[in-house]
Amino acid sequence: MTGTFPNVSISTERLVLRPFEEPDVQAFAEMMNDELVTAWTSVPYPYTEADARRWITERAPAERTEGRGIVFAVTEFLTQRLVGIVHLQNTDWRVRSSEIAYVIAPWARGEGYASEAALATAQWLFGDQKFERIELRTAADNTASQQVAQKIGCISEGVLRNACIARVRTEDGTWTDVRTDFIVWSLLPEDLDGVSDELADSGGFTSFSHWH
Repeated sequence: MTGTFPNVSISTERLVLRPFEEPDVQAFAEMMNDELVTAWTSVPYPYTEADARRWITERAPAERTEGRGIVFAVTEFLTQRLVGIVHLQNTDWRVRSSEIAYVIAPWARGEGYASEAALATAQWLFGDQKFERIELRTAADNTASQQVAQKIGCISEGVLRNACIARVRTEDGTWTDVRTDFIVWSLLPEDLDGVSDELADSGGFTSFSHWH
């Protein structure tokens, strides 16, 4: 059984989560070129505007139309500036489960945007779409993303040993792959009970295995 998510936008007090648009290309490319994004995701480096345009015009829409998930551009409500991205991926329509991943732009970190966007997505997925489970995977050393998971009510379920490839800078300034563990988190509808709307975080980075 396969379905597709509706082409929707989600609003919070400070943010609007909406489909990506062509004018987002430059800001998205800049965001994805950040060193922490390179370290914790599998996106190309350097991340070019051509990469961004391909993602925005082809790959992101296909995630929804082909039933794998949905991609949201996260923007500030007041300025409409691109804050980040939330991606629901690897969706299982029979189990009613999806995996969430997110990136926050360097300038927007420390404002609680990752938690606010992830929580809004979870509330929409559980409430409007009647899903029963969200999964989140964070690299073992990625404490910022783990803090986001904890703040939105996720429960740590265990460790996938040697399942993650991260990247580190070498002495000559190039990037090299290093193998590490994934921590697996889950969020169920009842886990949202009592989660505060006043959330703060340092910005999170989860695995974007499909961002090639």
